[in-house]
Amino acid sequence: MTTQEEFPAALGEAFTLALPEDLRPGELVEGRRGGRLLHRGRVTDIAPNQGLLWILDTVSGSRRLLDHSELEITRVPEPGLSLHS
Repeated sequence: MTTQEEFPAALGEAFTLALPEDLRPGELVEGRRGGRLLHRGRVTDIAPNQGLLWILDTVSGSRRLLDHSELEITRVPEPGLSLHS
């Protein structure tokens, strides 16, 4: 599997976020560019004033820095959890 392959959200429709400060550590997110999945994993740290967040990436197997200005960052809904709580 390469990071350039296109994948649908595994657990249903992804919710597009406007700002990284809406995220919390532990949330599952995806980073896409042009509809292609580049990164997917749980948030570990957030720098909301810079539009940055770090995840433990399940695609590459490493910790990754995601820049909101370069990627479409989406929250992946998980069964039994509400995105609006």
